[in-house]
Amino acid sequence: MLRLINIELFKLKHSRSAKIMTILYFSLFLSAALLSTVKFDFGIEFRLADQGIYNFPYTWHFMSFFVAFLKIILAIVIVSMMSSEYTNRTLKQNLIDGLSKKEFILSKFYVSVLYALCSTILLFIVTLVLGLIFSDYDEFQIIFSDLEYIGGYFVKLLGFFSLCLFLGLLVKRSAFALGFLFLLWIIEGISLASLRDTSFEFIGDFTPLMSMWGLIPEPITRLDVINSAAKQLNAELLRDYSVSWVNVVTVLIWTALFIYGAYALLKKRDL
Repeated sequence: MLRLINIELFKLKHSRSAKIMTILYFSLFLSAALLSTVKFDFGIEFRLADQGIYNFPYTWHFMSFFVAFLKIILAIVIVSMMSSEYTNRTLKQNLIDGLSKKEFILSKFYVSVLYALCSTILLFIVTLVLGLIFSDYDEFQIIFSDLEYIGGYFVKLLGFFSLCLFLGLLVKRSAFALGFLFLLWIIEGISLASLRDTSFEFIGDFTPLMSMWGLIPEPITRLDVINSAAKQLNAELLRDYSVSWVNVVTVLIWTALFIYGAYALLKKRDL
């Protein structure tokens, strides 16, 4: 496993675009978190961090949901990583040098896991630090409750990167692969919209992108200010905000299917 990871890290180290996008991702990650701690003066002073978004345990939910939007940047790295194998002819050379097709796919998957793991660790550290600074609650049990959102974030990234890996191998060109990803999102959206309010609406919980989206429910309506406003309007916001194990299992199954699909595609393809 370490040998395969080292092979991929060596390639990424010599890929200028991969380095730029990786640095951009982590820079935006940290900048977005730090920006929320800055006070703005719009006639009245406003700081997002004072709105309760870093209160434990709510902050695990809030940060996991919004930071996940940045995953598209790392998706570009994953897709480019696959397409460059064809443009630079390194795929054929790796196979000539003795790397099996199974090992080749596993090497890409291991790097995807590594990216997801590094992003998850960074999310945990940044959220913990900001929470310790701004949270109104500092009890140990409260701080480390609701960590299921961190796990959901990892699974979400892993599933998404696996999909990107499959598309990158399927289409061979990064721009087309990303376009195909966008097309899949549109197709799923249109299909599910047509099934809304029917007995088949539940299908949305099991499609690739929608199952990933559903892993971490939106956190905005959990904010105290939103709930207070809803109560004044006599409208209670009752919904389940937990990470559903059905979604977790669904995304993991899709992850396995994407990786197997990539292997089956490479095994079948004439290089």
